[in-house]
Amino acid sequence: MSLFSLQDIRFDVPGRRLIDGLSLEIAAGQVTALIGRNGSGKSTLLKLITGQHVPSSGQILFEGRPLADWPRRDLARALAYLPQVTPPTEGMQLDELVQLGRYPWRGALGRMRAEDHAQISEALRLCGVETLRHRLVDTLSGGERQRGWIAMMIAQGARTLLLDEPISALDVAHQVEVLGLVRRMCRERGLSAVIVLHDVNMAARFCDHVVALGEGRCLLDAPVDALMTPEALARIYGVEMTVGASAHPFALPL
Repeated sequence: MSLFSLQDIRFDVPGRRLIDGLSLEIAAGQVTALIGRNGSGKSTLLKLITGQHVPSSGQILFEGRPLADWPRRDLARALAYLPQVTPPTEGMQLDELVQLGRYPWRGALGRMRAEDHAQISEALRLCGVETLRHRLVDTLSGGERQRGWIAMMIAQGARTLLLDEPISALDVAHQVEVLGLVRRMCRERGLSAVIVLHDVNMAARFCDHVVALGEGRCLLDAPVDALMTPEALARIYGVEMTVGASAHPFALPL
């Protein structure tokens, strides 16, 4: 089943074309990595499929329906987006952060009901942060905070998770923890995820499919195994790399 269908998408800003004639299908029920060099259009593409940017030309379908035709509240209930730079959380407890995920269902002034509290508690439990629910978000470690943000996305009840570089500021242990959590949520709860990543080794370990961009064009759209070849990596990143394998495939620059 197609999750997103992009049909000859272009996106322009003054003096520059960021996405150039992009056509591809992103399948439901899997973890898809968006990779590529800096400035290749990864974050722009993610904002296009969230509806934050409107294409200059072409059409995007979400679950078979033009993205532009989705009512905003319905789209907010279906898509959960985690930006690269998260909003400030000064003075906010973790359970208050996760509660924000219920906004598309209750609105700003809507009363929280038993079902909302149950969704919040379940999301905290699934993400392994239930014992931290009364901690201030700003006192948590980087990995704990990211799991808290993912708990907010789970509490939202969205079928699709969109994450922009969720591991960029984390150490290796927390990178594994966060991506492992996203993959587990997709496997166990039948969700879909699209993740912007810079680390090809993490993409190869935790993702099912990869879309690689270069100057706003698609360089690779394939199962993740197709990424881990010297030829594919050189085409995407412009440097020679060697590929090896132990428990998981890995790539290193020459």
